[in-house]
Amino acid sequence: MLLKPGRERSLAHRHPWIFSGAIDKLSGAPGSGDTVRVSASDGRFLAWAAWSPRSQIRARVWSFDEREQPDDDFFRRRVERALARRRMLAPESADGLAGALRLVHCEADGLPGLIVDRYADTLVMQVLSAGIERWRDLLADALIGQTGCARIYERSDAEVRELEGLPARSGVLRGDAPPAPLEIVEHGLRYAVDIPGGQKTGFYLDQRDNRRRIRELAAGREMLNGFCYTGGFSIAAFAGGASSVVSVDSSGAALELARRNARANGFEGPGAEWIEADVFRYLRDARGQGRRFDLVVLDPPKLAPTEKHAPAAARAYKDINLNALKLLRPGGLLATFSCSGGVSADLFQKIVAGAAVDAGASATLLERYSAAPDHPVLLEFPQGEYLKGLLVRRN
Repeated sequence: MLLKPGRERSLAHRHPWIFSGAIDKLSGAPGSGDTVRVSASDGRFLAWAAWSPRSQIRARVWSFDEREQPDDDFFRRRVERALARRRMLAPESADGLAGALRLVHCEADGLPGLIVDRYADTLVMQVLSAGIERWRDLLADALIGQTGCARIYERSDAEVRELEGLPARSGVLRGDAPPAPLEIVEHGLRYAVDIPGGQKTGFYLDQRDNRRRIRELAAGREMLNGFCYTGGFSIAAFAGGASSVVSVDSSGAALELARRNARANGFEGPGAEWIEADVFRYLRDARGQGRRFDLVVLDPPKLAPTEKHAPAAARAYKDINLNALKLLRPGGLLATFSCSGGVSADLFQKIVAGAAVDAGASATLLERYSAAPDHPVLLEFPQGEYLKGLLVRRN
């Protein structure tokens, strides 16, 4: 693959994506997922990359080292390196048999398009690119061999596969079916995880440290958890001494699992309220009902997968944050998150600031949040930092 003149600049800075518009010539007829040699317009070697003929991201870099042409041993080493990093980044979760953490995080681990999460003795694998699809079976064998886990369940059903020209696929990949639901332990709390049917790979592992922070902030507070899913932030808040938690989600199945998690941790009683509703509508209705809270958590699903979706997402983020701020008592805290790759951290802060102005609220930014350290980010690949969060106090 030969790039157009001047289009090698991003690769020189070690950005791992090559877009279709940067390509001048392609030698031969590589198949989907095949490895191609990427060269500058003058023929200089730039990278080895996986070819993806259906995607606008036409190639994803495996290696910038000409001596490191991908083969079976290359991918086994990449898995080994990712696991070694997790032992350093998250030793408590890595060593705990009932724990959960991300073992492989796409570009940050040199395996673009591969996500692997460990839930106790079960691995959940997402194959999101043509290159990883090509090496899927070898990677699965390497993961089983190097982790000693009992099984791999594949959740390659994300919409991004369609952009790669790949069909959705899910099911047992190695071993037997996982327990339904499967139980994990996080910071001493028990959570049931729906591996086959849950969001992402079953649980929002990226919010692990942020759940712990909410636990630290919750003592004595009346809390609202919007988009609560299976109750991660709600259970953490009860563990931290919240006086009450209202948990709202549009999914009845997720709420049932949330109730189960509350019971498993001994957090039943009148202080726990579970509401199946559209969160946007609930926030507006709660204002009219005169409800007020000391702590609000908003963790909506992805609203802007790409930058072209950002304007519509900005309106939605402003709506929920404006109404959340109006529900806060003076001195109350809003922990608000965006997992949208198409919304930058700067834009998200501007949206929340605009929401405060329109809510007539004086607000102070206290803390910023990101994903747990087992979701690392390459400095040269800022697109990998998808999760951003703010802790705001209503003055």
